[in-house]
Amino acid sequence: MKLDVIKLDGAKAGTVDLGDEIFGLEPRTDILHRVVRWQRARAQAGTHKVKTRSETSYSTKKIYRQKGTGGARHGDRNAPIFRKGGVYKGPTPRSHAHDLPKKFRKLGLKHALSAKLKAGELIVLETADMAAPKTSELAKSVKNLGWKRVLIIDGAEVNENFAMAARNIEGLDVLPSMGANVYDILRRDTLVLTKAGVEALEARLK
Repeated sequence: MKLDVIKLDGAKAGTVDLGDEIFGLEPRTDILHRVVRWQRARAQAGTHKVKTRSETSYSTKKIYRQKGTGGARHGDRNAPIFRKGGVYKGPTPRSHAHDLPKKFRKLGLKHALSAKLKAGELIVLETADMAAPKTSELAKSVKNLGWKRVLIIDGAEVNENFAMAARNIEGLDVLPSMGANVYDILRRDTLVLTKAGVEALEARLK
């Protein structure tokens, strides 16, 4: 499939041929859902923690005698039934990550790219280079192009000046091709691939 290539000023710069095996699939929401869940589970901190009865700050002295009180038998105030006592079987720090086959992750990325192309939300940019890190110039170009929530994926490396100019613009993210992922692609309204980014993604997903 052929797609027009543009420059940052909006002028046309030829066309690019996108492979159907990566950009021409019929998007499947079940595949995209599984990959996004895998990504978000890996990103979850898992730092939730409560104190057990061995970690609370009360004394471990027996609170009253064993017999003769007419009440239940207790050892110390750290027991879970008391206020401010330890919590029984509460959450502890752990990883929420789960496994997902590498082939399935690749397939999810292909479906995300295909979904953007099918929705008309994929743009190919000739290059994402700047001679100097001028945020105002880049912001003006982005505004003229009508981009609001956009992800730009470049080749193996992102131009340093372009990255510096982009990092202070709200709604604009820039990633190298190896950083391309399903979640970031789907959460943005527009996906912009540079020509180098297209080549790198096609090489990565073959």
